[in-house]
Amino acid sequence: MNASAEIEFDTPDQTRVATLREGYRRARRAGALRHRDIAQSLGASEGELIAAHVCHPAAPAPCGPDADGGALVAHRLQPRWQALLAALPPLGEVMALTRNASCVHEKTGCYEDVRAGDDAAPVGLVLGPAIDLRLFWRHWAHGYVVEEAYAAAGRPPQRSLQFYDAAGQAVHKVFARAATDRAAWDALVRHFLAPDQRPGLNAQPAQPRAAERPDAQIDVAALRTGWAALRDTHDFFGRLREHGVSRPQAFRLADPGYAQPVDVGSARELLNAAAAAGTPIMVFVGNRGTIQIHTGPVARVEVIGPWLNVLDPGFNLHLREDHVASAWVVRKPTVDGVVTSLELFDGDGEVLAMFFGERKPGRPELCAWRRIADGLVADPAWAGERRPCASC
Repeated sequence: MNASAEIEFDTPDQTRVATLREGYRRARRAGALRHRDIAQSLGASEGELIAAHVCHPAAPAPCGPDADGGALVAHRLQPRWQALLAALPPLGEVMALTRNASCVHEKTGCYEDVRAGDDAAPVGLVLGPAIDLRLFWRHWAHGYVVEEAYAAAGRPPQRSLQFYDAAGQAVHKVFARAATDRAAWDALVRHFLAPDQRPGLNAQPAQPRAAERPDAQIDVAALRTGWAALRDTHDFFGRLREHGVSRPQAFRLADPGYAQPVDVGSARELLNAAAAAGTPIMVFVGNRGTIQIHTGPVARVEVIGPWLNVLDPGFNLHLREDHVASAWVVRKPTVDGVVTSLELFDGDGEVLAMFFGERKPGRPELCAWRRIADGLVADPAWAGERRPCASC
């Protein structure tokens, strides 16, 4: 059995459960839509809000419809994450959603080529052409099947599978679509329902980000040498751990030929340029439990209030531009040539999103992408260091 299946939780405070339910109903009546925002307004995590609506499938009200505000009903799932993800392909078309505090990544498609691993595997993969995920199981703690009806909207209920870490922060969600196989969905839910359907969740405190070591304690020469010796972008995280540096700290200390700070609004410029030129890109958005990747072109780029959006069939991106505290254009050497990225961070140094040109191992990055990324850097010396590109 997966070690996480041994997780038990104390009986939650039922007064708090009732408070969260009532707070949800008030927020719905007031027009609030996002669960995360409702939970935050109530001083709770999103996972706590969802868990407050857990009830036994055979239970009477308050699990039933709320005539003036719709209904939110949740059922707890067994924490058998690898088996559950491996059971998703028969559902057919769904929408996969992964987010952090400032960026939401949505992909519509099928879960294909699922490599969830066994109970001891620390990482799972989904490598389908549409839904592309990296799954870090140790951060998956709670799962629910959620059904939400909107009484005033006159639309069918929204059904989803939602997964949270121990602090109640969302790590991944799967939403049913019109084309989803309903019989397969219902069979999956029946198979993975947990015996314990008590409402509520005693969330653990969120893990704080590790403090950076002072720059003076970092062997900068060794960091730069290791960076220059990279042969695969996947080895970069190992280099960071080896030298005890955070990602933004490594960029600050890197050889300027490998990392340059750019305007915090660079994502908008990049997306507009990629859309105008039809340049296919890769967009990575994640949290501690999941990284979700879009590969392909983008077309419809719109700004709505503080949100920078991509609103394309099959792919939506929503980025809070006002949360971007720093942005870097970064170069990493590989056996296929230099790979260039735009990487965005919030004020705490957490990654919000990363952008690359479309590429696969064995192929150099696209020259069109390289021009877009290099064009974000103000330093003329950087632009002058144009790397050879066989496709140019």
